[in-house]
Amino acid sequence: MAKRPIEIKVRETGPRAVTGARTTLMLRPNSTEGMTIVLSRTKRVIAERDGSIGWITFNNPERHNAMSVDMWEALPEILDAYEADPAVRVVVMKGAGQKAFVSGADISEFETVRSDAERVARYEAITDKALDHAYHLSKPAIAMIRGYCIGGGLGIALSCDLRIATEASRFGIPAAKLGLGYRHAGVKKLLDVVGPSAAKDIFFTARQLGAAEAYHMGLVNRVVADGELESLVAEYCAMIAANAPLTIKAAKGVIGELTRPHDAIDAARCERLVADCFASADYQEGRKAFMEKRKPVFTGR
Repeated sequence: MAKRPIEIKVRETGPRAVTGARTTLMLRPNSTEGMTIVLSRTKRVIAERDGSIGWITFNNPERHNAMSVDMWEALPEILDAYEADPAVRVVVMKGAGQKAFVSGADISEFETVRSDAERVARYEAITDKALDHAYHLSKPAIAMIRGYCIGGGLGIALSCDLRIATEASRFGIPAAKLGLGYRHAGVKKLLDVVGPSAAKDIFFTARQLGAAEAYHMGLVNRVVADGELESLVAEYCAMIAANAPLTIKAAKGVIGELTRPHDAIDAARCERLVADCFASADYQEGRKAFMEKRKPVFTGR
């Protein structure tokens, strides 16, 4: 059966052309809806650009947004489009409904997609591609977490730069309860964020952590009351969008390099990222705005 496409909806006024990884989006003048482009092949992942924010919603609420194969496959396509769209300054990932960000992989599929070594290898290649795209996105990514953030869901959140959660959110990796092995890339993301002792606690016990404990471990950046989640994420997005995109790209790139082993750090890439900042029109705009005592208007060029 053919999979139905989803659409990325764009809400923005004024004429504009955006060339993405697979297609070109033309926005209509004086339109609040814009046109739409097909980017993925499942309606269980919803993509919508609202101004400078590229939203990604995991839309499988009847299974607490558990990730099916088609959802994993959709994620890189959407991220590629947001990477290519200069209007997008920050990407926010969230879960549909009130109960979960992502509760993990869809275990109901395991008998067909992870039942033998060949299928496991294919499944891991699909999930690796999705998580790598999220982790290596040059733009800031925020995981907006409400409810369960478990297993593969925590892997997605750890592939984002910032994690903002509600007080009732729950975190964990239940691999030891399922007999699953976690490959080194996923373990390293957790290790880089919480350190070896906390990572062992999470893996060895397979228990669920509350938001307060996750915060003290450094697993999440902020914890807020449920009713404050959207407003705090919006505040973060506004702060990020107002800053110089090339500076943020450089900071993210250099920090990423510094998490590598010392002999694997690409120092030349770090220097290029910094040089791009100083060679940019945004650097000139930042200096000029400071002297004129006004807010700068950065374009990413």
